Amino acid sequence: MSARRIVPNIQSEALEENAEFYGLLGLEEVMNHGWIVTLASPSAPGAQVSIMTRDRTAPVAPDMSIEVDDVDTAYAAMLGSGAEIVHPLQDEEWGVRRFFVRAPDGRVVNVLGHR
Repeated sequence: MSARRIVPNIQSEALEENAEFYGLLGLEEVMNHGWIVTLASPSAPGAQVSIMTRDRTAPVAPDMSIEVDDVDTAYAAMLGSGAEIVHPLQDEEWGVRRFFVRAPDGRVVNVLGHR
């Protein structure tokens, strides 16, 4: 298993204002679900930031997202380590399979894979 992408998630009610701000730094919108907007660098698409009001299907907003090539293996590794699963593994309607886990520092990590 390997990580493909790591994205900071910023919780804010000001999605448009933040998108405009990060746009001034050269980022462009690549995803917008109304409650989360992701911006990326056109020249380095893996350089991204997401701004969210809340998480639509989870109990908390994650601090970061890590896309992995095998989310089921990642889930098994986290369960086996005894890490706190904050949101169980599930398929989301927007095409990802994901779960949330709490890191030792208390931050919530959204671990996902695209289906």
